[in-house]
Amino acid sequence: MSVQAVPAAEPAVRPVRRLIPTWPFVWQMIRYAPGIFVLQSLAQIFYLGIRVVPGLIEKAIFDAITAAAPAGADGMAMTGAATGMVVPAVATLIALYFSIGLARMVATYGETWAGYTFRQVTGAKLRHNLMAARLRQPGAVTPPIPAGEAVNRYNDDVAEVCDFPLWLPDVAGNLLAFVIAVAIMGAINWVITLFVFLPLAVAFVAGRLAWTWFLAYGHAAGRADDAARGFLGEIFGAVQAVKVAGAEESVTRRFAELSENRTAVAVRLNMLSNVMGTIYQLAVTAGIGVMLLLASQAMLRGSFTVGDFALFTYYLWFTTDLPGYLGTFVGDVKQQEVAIERLVEMIPDEQPEVLIAVPPSPLGGVQTDAPACPPLAALTVRGLTGLYSGTSQGVRAVDLDLPAGSFTVVTGQIGAGKTTLLRVLMGLLPRNDGQLYWNGEEITDLAAWFRPPCCAYTPQAPRLFSTTLRENILLGLPPDELLLRKAVWQSVLEPDVGQLERGMDTPVGPRGVRLSGGQVQRAAAARMLVRTPQLLVCDDLSSALDVETEQLLWERVTAQRADGAKPTLLVVSHRRPVLRRADCVVVLKQGEVEGCGTLEELLRSCEEMRRLWAGDFDTGDTMASTPASY
Repeated sequence: MSVQAVPAAEPAVRPVRRLIPTWPFVWQMIRYAPGIFVLQSLAQIFYLGIRVVPGLIEKAIFDAITAAAPAGADGMAMTGAATGMVVPAVATLIALYFSIGLARMVATYGETWAGYTFRQVTGAKLRHNLMAARLRQPGAVTPPIPAGEAVNRYNDDVAEVCDFPLWLPDVAGNLLAFVIAVAIMGAINWVITLFVFLPLAVAFVAGRLAWTWFLAYGHAAGRADDAARGFLGEIFGAVQAVKVAGAEESVTRRFAELSENRTAVAVRLNMLSNVMGTIYQLAVTAGIGVMLLLASQAMLRGSFTVGDFALFTYYLWFTTDLPGYLGTFVGDVKQQEVAIERLVEMIPDEQPEVLIAVPPSPLGGVQTDAPACPPLAALTVRGLTGLYSGTSQGVRAVDLDLPAGSFTVVTGQIGAGKTTLLRVLMGLLPRNDGQLYWNGEEITDLAAWFRPPCCAYTPQAPRLFSTTLRENILLGLPPDELLLRKAVWQSVLEPDVGQLERGMDTPVGPRGVRLSGGQVQRAAAARMLVRTPQLLVCDDLSSALDVETEQLLWERVTAQRADGAKPTLLVVSHRRPVLRRADCVVVLKQGEVEGCGTLEELLRSCEEMRRLWAGDFDTGDTMASTPASY
């Protein structure tokens, strides 16, 4: 094995982040479900626009009852003949009034169903794109934001942007009803109409001036809420670490500080909202007061009927809400920009357009088509270099030769780059340089290639999910009891399964807390083995196992398959039994290969290997502490 000096690669300069303008984003949301959006829009516009008709009916009823007379004592007298004519007309108008109400109920049902469906469809597709973009990133790359905050954005911000398109028919319907209502009111008496809406216009202008403060407080409230939720999520994921460090008081105090800040910001936001609401209500009250004053004078003059008064009163019910409604809508446009920016921040290495890309299937998962993988004859690695962004830490110029059926062990002290080497090889960390060849054919996309059926990987700290043991092992594979039983047997997990309350269908709890460390490792090994890969990559697979179980595990894993071939293994380990079993041992030191060969050869020729074997370095599982009888 040769070692070449490769200079540290300069960290890539991340381009300036682009954001998606709000309206193209909204248009794409509509394109996800255009038919449902059109149905919802028609139902909503009809529901809101038809509101002007009951006002006209009320005017006609009152005018018919009062014989279209001014509201004076003499005008209220009607003859019997007049009464006989009015009653059928009023009855017809009442029937029409209730028919409109029934039509609005039907429209409400359609709008509610279509709106809910639209939110669900668009939300599912947007979350799909977010998840797919995250899963395309190297698996070992640290997420850009804490898990708790990410969940908050995944839920709340996605819901925000998916709900916004439904504002458009809402605004259109309200504007339509407002314009028609004001036109009718102006035709009846333009002076009263003008003075009714003048205070509302003043309140609208004042509200727009205060909206900058409102948005600032809203953004601050969002940031404070994210900080508190993110910290809470971290606490729940690290309860054991907090307790063993005796940091309960400090952690609790920090969470209290974040909660107090969230409360203070929320109170300021609520106070400002109440002040703006109060100003607007005062404007509405003033407008109604002016209308009552002017209408009463007009009615005494005979230029304003009881029906006119009823119509004005009815129209004021919804027209006075429009200025505040429009102000909220304009502010929500700005909120969309913030929500879109927060979603883009979750995928820093992707183009923002992937958020609104059409997924491969409506509600399907990430595309996981397995590569065409020819039987492994040899895996060759030349000059593999992978450095952590902005640092010189990682692995440099690593050469490896893994013939089919070989057992290769990578060892070294802590920080030597063992785990990093596996992650770069698997495409979980970016590759700065180097080539990999499968049977002499170069592999360009490591992350796409080093996956089942070509390869399977068990990390140093395997992750189990809060579901059954069976589902944790299969993890998306179709049920195959024969393969499952074989994988459980190979991983020496069958005695433990027999002791579990519900066997393979026993829930393991969050992160497998109901299992021991050794059981978690073997469950992860079974997950790897059930996929029948050609290359097995393991990071400290047997560190939590006793001597007997460890020996049995490696005997079963390395045994010949039914076709007579032996699996190819690349393993990180410090354990003497594993090192003795290896066909080739690779010694890493400070990210570079210090030696390569059989254990016996290295003990003779490699000083680093001799010191590791003697236990002079901290390896995390000291070789010297392991009896020679292993």
